[in-house]
Amino acid sequence: MGSKTPKKKFLFLVQGEGRGHMTQAISLYHMLVANGHEVCEVVVGKSARRKVPDFFYQKLSGTTIDTIESPNFVTDKSNKSIKMWKTFYANIRRFGIFKRSMKTLHEKVTHHRPDVIVNFYDFLGGIYNRLYRHDCQFVCIAHQYLAAHPDFPFAKGNFWDRYTLKLGNWITAWRADKRLALSFTEAYQSGHGLVVTPPLLRQEVHQIEASNEGFILVYMVNDGYAEEVMKFHRQHPEIRLHCFWDRKEAQETESVDETLTFHQISDTKFLDKMSKCAGYASTAGFESICEAMMLGKPVMMVPVAKQYEQACNAIDAQQAGAGISSEEFDIHKLVQYLQTHQGDPETFRSWVARSESIILPELMHS
Repeated sequence: MGSKTPKKKFLFLVQGEGRGHMTQAISLYHMLVANGHEVCEVVVGKSARRKVPDFFYQKLSGTTIDTIESPNFVTDKSNKSIKMWKTFYANIRRFGIFKRSMKTLHEKVTHHRPDVIVNFYDFLGGIYNRLYRHDCQFVCIAHQYLAAHPDFPFAKGNFWDRYTLKLGNWITAWRADKRLALSFTEAYQSGHGLVVTPPLLRQEVHQIEASNEGFILVYMVNDGYAEEVMKFHRQHPEIRLHCFWDRKEAQETESVDETLTFHQISDTKFLDKMSKCAGYASTAGFESICEAMMLGKPVMMVPVAKQYEQACNAIDAQQAGAGISSEEFDIHKLVQYLQTHQGDPETFRSWVARSESIILPELMHS
């Protein structure tokens, strides 16, 4: 495909808050390089809350990776729910830091002179695109942009919930030339300022074979949910659990006992456990749900409290046949659901298989 199109140079901006945006960037990087294009640098918007995982550096070893301070969320003391107003005020107070980050970013853009800047939902990226003059095309990629589609299933909430989701989409894609909305299904038609595309999944997900070793896999984007997992484990010690978190002071692997183990985030280990689990319980992020659907694994989604975007994700994924949702990590619900789950992995795999044929032309004609 790439042999007849002019070679282009790309610069990535990646929100460092969630694993999904990072794995999407990895997938697109390898897609572009395989077709003869160049990714000159990857810039990650980081915060004190998150450490950029080692796998991100390993998978992108063929390019330069740098970090800049970028707006991010503030959570409650238990590190579970998002505090929206505190998030707003905390980021306003750090505007001087973010201003310096945008200056650094502009120096990189001026140095590399990329044809296309691809923003994986980094807030500072959208603000930069509005405030700085440059000659690059600005393309944004995220599942969140589906909220602009008239058929998108919004979760119950007040006006402010829906407004903040749309505001975040607007900021990250401020003056963007194109918005690519990653979707669980092809049910949504492109239009309304969107190009609806399949998910961007890393190559390993396409290659691994699924099996069932009977344990439940748990992923917690906020480690405060470990308390709920421990409570369930005390009540049901016979059910084997493998849990992934990013608690900074924790060891790489911590075995509580024979049936409960906590792991630090590792892309290879996580995918290995995903391929072998009986079911998957996770906060309702987009990427890992897609990986579970690829592997035919039933999912229980637990939207992060006060994070309206994830509540919408859970509804969207349920409609796509991924599984069920829950307000807490009550893994017993997932165990019961395993008996009745009727997924359709082949339809989903066929949709994902079209990602390169849909996404690459959109980037070439930005």
